[in-house]
Amino acid sequence: MSDEQAILNDPCLSVLRAGDRDRYLCALLAPENKRGAISALYAFNLELARVRENISEPMMGEVRLQWWHDLISGEAHGNAAANPIAASLMSAIESHELPKVPFLNMIKARQFDLYDDPMPDRTAFEGYAGETASALLQLCVNVLNPDAARHSADAAGHAGVAQLVAGTLLMLPIHRSRGQLYVPGDLLRATGLDRDAFLAGKNTDTIAQAVSAFVSLGREHLAEARRRYAGLPAECITAFLPVATAEQVFDGADRAGARLLTAPLKIPQWRRQWRFWRASMRTRF
Repeated sequence: MSDEQAILNDPCLSVLRAGDRDRYLCALLAPENKRGAISALYAFNLELARVRENISEPMMGEVRLQWWHDLISGEAHGNAAANPIAASLMSAIESHELPKVPFLNMIKARQFDLYDDPMPDRTAFEGYAGETASALLQLCVNVLNPDAARHSADAAGHAGVAQLVAGTLLMLPIHRSRGQLYVPGDLLRATGLDRDAFLAGKNTDTIAQAVSAFVSLGREHLAEARRRYAGLPAECITAFLPVATAEQVFDGADRAGARLLTAPLKIPQWRRQWRFWRASMRTRF
């Protein structure tokens, strides 16, 4: 089977290609013998991330998240047979002896997405990032180089926060349309805003200050992630490739300011793809 046929026959890659183009491109850059597991982890993350958009009320989302929890924890009514993504994920967990606790914590953290509660503060945001984006990075390192995973937790922790800041900035118009807000409350309060005032979008100068403060949080974690990444084995770069576009997002967000609430920040696909490829060649992000 050719590489192209293998890609077309991987249900996780097919899902990623349609729903998470960046991680799809990053998965293609993974070593061939690790690509299936990496794509399964990414597809699982996508399944959790889009629960909110596929439900009409939070309880339905709770049920869906509980299904994944039961599957991974081994309870009888969590059956992977009819779900190709679930089957691929359980195969990756077994083949690479991945710990189950991070998956269960990730599912629990995603309950926050189902509701419109504000993100209380920076500590809460960093905790949410740690159990979602950072955990996904660390699990990918476990697949790529289990020995290196013992030394990559700090880099993954900071990189996940930076990645989530970037992702939140890109999603601001969608989150606003749902009445959601992930920007930490203490950053808003420091600029004289609260959740409702930010989402209203009227005080553009103050909103731009809040966006700038949020970007600064992302830059701080990105710099620390790069520092702590130094010295890790070269193959670990695949896990960190999705972070390679964060700096572009931060630069664009600083320029856009309050316009991010109404006009989503767009970075051309060719530029994102080039960033991923360059990071994989240089083995640094």
